[in-house]
Amino acid sequence: MRLTKPCSLLAAAVLFLGTANANITEAASFHLGDTGSDIIEIQQALASRGYDVVVDGDYGPATEAAVAEFQKDNHLDVDGKIGSNSYQALFHRAMPAISNHKSYFAGANGIIDLAQQFLGVPYVWGGSSPNGFDCSGFVQYVFAQKGIHLPRTADIQATAGRPVSKSELMPGDLVFFAGDYVNISHVGIYVGGGQMIHASSSHGIAYDSLSRDYRVAHYAGACRVLN
Repeated sequence: MRLTKPCSLLAAAVLFLGTANANITEAASFHLGDTGSDIIEIQQALASRGYDVVVDGDYGPATEAAVAEFQKDNHLDVDGKIGSNSYQALFHRAMPAISNHKSYFAGANGIIDLAQQFLGVPYVWGGSSPNGFDCSGFVQYVFAQKGIHLPRTADIQATAGRPVSKSELMPGDLVFFAGDYVNISHVGIYVGGGQMIHASSSHGIAYDSLSRDYRVAHYAGACRVLN
């Protein structure tokens, strides 16, 4: 029987803290030993088709076996790796040409590592220190500790980097929301797996899902400030 276990909220966040070993531009395939958001996407696609794989972001032997089974079922070369042909068959789109350079992931790692240290810190309107944060104060503080100086408010932070689509989100990107559906009023730091870390008015610094109904309805865009 084919089974799958969903990635937990915490695991979904921390899985993205390691450098993604698969550099899509330089490597011909995703394969055994790779980790990161791309692997979770592959595992989710396999699981949705009924293959026995745990969605944990780690391309281990079980994922390799599931890929090989998928390849066999779809009359592809069976090697347990996700190359361009297998990727096309699995997602019905071309394998993306994204350069996941180690320097980018090192920066994202540092940002998310630091942000996690403040989990549970209370929400304070206008707060911008570890004694209490509001959403934009939290983002500004975390990035400033890594030498990246951002504007103070969420609406202006939205103009501080290169706009990225929701489908292109990478760990370390800023995600924005409009409470009134028009004006940006909230910001969080994307950690991967459809999750962000942010200053919640009800929970303080916490993880939240971009797929939650409220977040979907009020999503206003994203930008990338890391190079």
